Amino acid sequence: MNTKQSLLSTSFTALLYLSGCATFQVSSDFQAGRNALQTRRAADAVGYLTRAADVDPGYKTSYRFQAGVLAYLGRAYYETGKDADARATLEKAVAIDNTDALAHLYLGLTLLRGGDGARGRKEIDDGLKAINDTLEYIATDRTTGIFWDPARQIRNDISNTLAAKSDAVALAMAAERIGRNIDEEIDKARRDELHGHGGSDNGGQ
Repeated sequence: MNTKQSLLSTSFTALLYLSGCATFQVSSDFQAGRNALQTRRAADAVGYLTRAADVDPGYKTSYRFQAGVLAYLGRAYYETGKDADARATLEKAVAIDNTDALAHLYLGLTLLRGGDGARGRKEIDDGLKAINDTLEYIATDRTTGIFWDPARQIRNDISNTLAAKSDAVALAMAAERIGRNIDEEIDKARRDELHGHGGSDNGGQ
């Protein structure tokens, strides 16, 4: 190998290394942001998720139920009361991926709180229906589907919420609860699959 080829090979190896490091950092920040949201530390989540989104705004959960980093960042802004930032982030999230159920759900919550009741309710309904449909699809897998929402608590909660036609306050409370529970279900289902047993308890309901 001549000097030029050697330099090219070294440069390519360095690029791969840096790319791998960047991906690992995004994944770490994303998970740290999710953990912060699950432990009611939304302000901390904003920092982690902003850093991840700055590097890769299209980053998603890689496990069954997929949701993007912008959906989680929008949720973090929503939970810290930064509605303008939440709306801008969530609008971008659904523009990048219109199938992101959590992005639609939290966009709806943000709009509802901002006074846009009609669009807010539609976005919430769309998000809830997409969550339900995804869980139903996962359940068709006879090998691992049993580990997802095994008692149908999330799906029943969605069904009841959609049928209730509640006022804005009650709808927001139900949507927030479902949003928290489906996020936690991702981790519970993964743990149950690894250990070979079902029985997710859907904490918070």
